Amino acid sequence: VMVMSPSTPVSNARIRYDRWVVWTGITVVLVLSWAYLLKMVRDMSGMDMGEMAMGKAGPTWDAAYVVWLFRMWSMMMIAMMLPSATPMITTFATINRKQTEQQAGQKPLVPTFYFGLGYLLMWVVFSLVATVAQWALHEAALLSPMMVSASPLFGGTLLIAAGVFQWTPLKNMCLRHCRSPIGFIMTEYRPGNRGALVMGLKHGTFCVFCCWFLMALLFFGGVMNLLWIAGLAGYVLLEKMVPHGLWVGRIVGLLLALWGVWVMWPAWG
Repeated sequence: VMVMSPSTPVSNARIRYDRWVVWTGITVVLVLSWAYLLKMVRDMSGMDMGEMAMGKAGPTWDAAYVVWLFRMWSMMMIAMMLPSATPMITTFATINRKQTEQQAGQKPLVPTFYFGLGYLLMWVVFSLVATVAQWALHEAALLSPMMVSASPLFGGTLLIAAGVFQWTPLKNMCLRHCRSPIGFIMTEYRPGNRGALVMGLKHGTFCVFCCWFLMALLFFGGVMNLLWIAGLAGYVLLEKMVPHGLWVGRIVGLLLALWGVWVMWPAWG
């Protein structure tokens, strides 16, 4: 059971300072990740156009390209998912400050860094899985050289699967967790840097299982389509922040499933 120290004007000032530092750090990371992602999209677009002009089917899947693709997925996941994790990170910073402010030699913001690091590490792991999945889809000729679905059946299946997942108990459980920062931190709190890292890893795991089908839709709309990327990121943030987000997700799930049927319809005909 956590024991909170009483709030004082000094601690409130420190909490405001912590929030300012956290928001500044998150903003810097987001600006850098989106800028780097934009550069990679431009580089890839130029590469694809050049290869298609020479009659090539797409990039060569050598070690250098796989590393580049993994880097791209990692930057994309950081850019997309960090905004929706901001309430959880700032809540952790506040509660951790109250837990450690009376302990000599403690640096409350350091565990917050480890918490955020643990969260992002889980999305880096997801990026590795996504890179392998993209290679498999490329080998099966289900993706075009521009990293977009090349098959109505495949694209429609992705949409229907993502829509159905929005109605599953696993989705609901993970989304409820992501929508309740205080509840998670109060029940999962662990002191110290290592404890914060474990908490971040656990929160990241919930978040990955909550959103992985939505992230798979990048194979439908385009892995390098910045508008599609921004749209998915905005929806994930909306789902976690707005009132009745669970029902927002279910309504969107129904629309995704209907969209998937519409995409697949010509193939059935």
